Amino acid sequence: EVQLVESGGGLVQAGGSLRLSCATSGLTFDDYAIGWFRQAPGKEREGVSCISGRDGMTYYAGSVKGRFTVSTDNAKNTVYLQMNSLKPEDTAVYYCNTRDTWGQGTQVTVSS
Repeated sequence: EVQLVESGGGLVQAGGSLRLSCATSGLTFDDYAIGWFRQAPGKEREGVSCISGRDGMTYYAGSVKGRFTVSTDNAKNTVYLQMNSLKPEDTAVYYCNTRDTWGQGTQVTVSS
């Protein structure tokens, strides 16, 4: 059974940084792509970033490009999302996803 567990969310002031972690289990990491999504109150869930466990190729939504960095630690089967220069509009619950499996989410709140 594939499981994803996010951590690292919290409250930060605008301009600050957070690093989210997505610990994975039950999968062969190299065969999967892991995505980060977020959902703000009253809004639809949107894709933020994605990384291939096989070759490390990455994708970023335009709203976070240049501020967020996705990376993996294949030895730990963990995906990270480094978020810098955070803005209030980045406030959301952040989820990691692979195929049809979602984590429980971690809350990120950016104060102005």
